[in-house]
Amino acid sequence: MKRLHLVPVLLAIVAFSFPAKKQIKIFLAGDSTCAIKETKAYPETGWGMPFFNFWDSTVTVVNRAKNGRSTKTFIREGLWKSIVDEAKEGDYVIIQFGHNDESKDKAERYATPDTFKMNLTRFINEARNKKATPILFTPVSRRKFDKEGNAIETHTAYSALTKEVAKEQNVLFFDLDEKSRALYQQFGEDNSKLLFLQLQQGEHPNYPDGKIDNTHFNELGARLIAQLVLSELRKLVPDLAERVVQLKTK
Repeated sequence: MKRLHLVPVLLAIVAFSFPAKKQIKIFLAGDSTCAIKETKAYPETGWGMPFFNFWDSTVTVVNRAKNGRSTKTFIREGLWKSIVDEAKEGDYVIIQFGHNDESKDKAERYATPDTFKMNLTRFINEARNKKATPILFTPVSRRKFDKEGNAIETHTAYSALTKEVAKEQNVLFFDLDEKSRALYQQFGEDNSKLLFLQLQQGEHPNYPDGKIDNTHFNELGARLIAQLVLSELRKLVPDLAERVVQLKTK
């Protein structure tokens, strides 16, 4: 009987030995390649959509990425402010821009190189001021191959600017541009189409005329990009590695 009385004591000791992990949020600041999509856009899928499935109950993913946003419009429309207002100590802020900042033909989106760097630096500093941890990503690559079948860079200038800011600010950094391009190369020029919003005429009711899109992902592509992100985060941030859902095996 005495042994039975020891059970609650032992359970209490175990509980105090392994304190509960703090609830945290991972904010996603970015563009259409990461954003949540409306049903009418399906099967287009931002990588931020499957990303939330990877985490245990201590993590809330807050995806504020929006279609067509650059650093400039993300600030102007108050999207960045919404992250700063909500972020708390222990949270993480993933920052991925460049696709729309480099669009010189769209003045409302375009950010000059100096403005782009200034905006990224602002994001980093303001996240840090809230005692959140910023993580800077290069823009995910578009699908483009040369005549020899090599996946080629599509964000050369703005990826380089992002790397400069990461180095200058000594911030956690992931070269998603390079890693995604390597993924496309692994699939090859033809098979990499399977990762993107590529539809034949009549193949899907949302796109009756078909769709050839080498920027935006389908479900498979979004999940594989999200897995690239997860793999890197597990290496960069031990705290996050401990919060990944563990698959139960028999």
